[in-house]
Amino acid sequence: MVPVDERFTQALQGGARAWRAALERYLKSCGITPAGWNAVSAVAGAATAPSQRQLAEQLGVDGATLVATIDRLVAGGLAERMPSPHDRRVKLVVLTGEGRALAAKVGEQAALLRQSIAARIDAARMAMASEVLEELQQVLEGA
Repeated sequence: MVPVDERFTQALQGGARAWRAALERYLKSCGITPAGWNAVSAVAGAATAPSQRQLAEQLGVDGATLVATIDRLVAGGLAERMPSPHDRRVKLVVLTGEGRALAAKVGEQAALLRQSIAARIDAARMAMASEVLEELQQVLEGA
């Protein structure tokens, strides 16, 4: 019999991998990578245009890695770099109309995927699982 802690981490990893694979299939059909989607989604959800540094910190990636991702988004017509009105050395990342449309389209598909999952899992169990995962995140971030 597998110990419950090991079963939990296996289920956590397997569930995350399955979610990521399902979303990546859709992202591929939209012509965007998961890294690109993470950046688009973060910019779309920001109250104000983030700087490249702020975006890298939010996404937990190295600045050089993010520069390459933003380069691809700019080349694809999804984003632009704009100088900050406060410091011209700072570049803000702004979505183009096409980038905003993609963010809305992928966001809708992700919502449909979440709804299809929720329709097949008992709501009380899903709420409990959410609480456990939120607690896990707090424990790990505090470790």
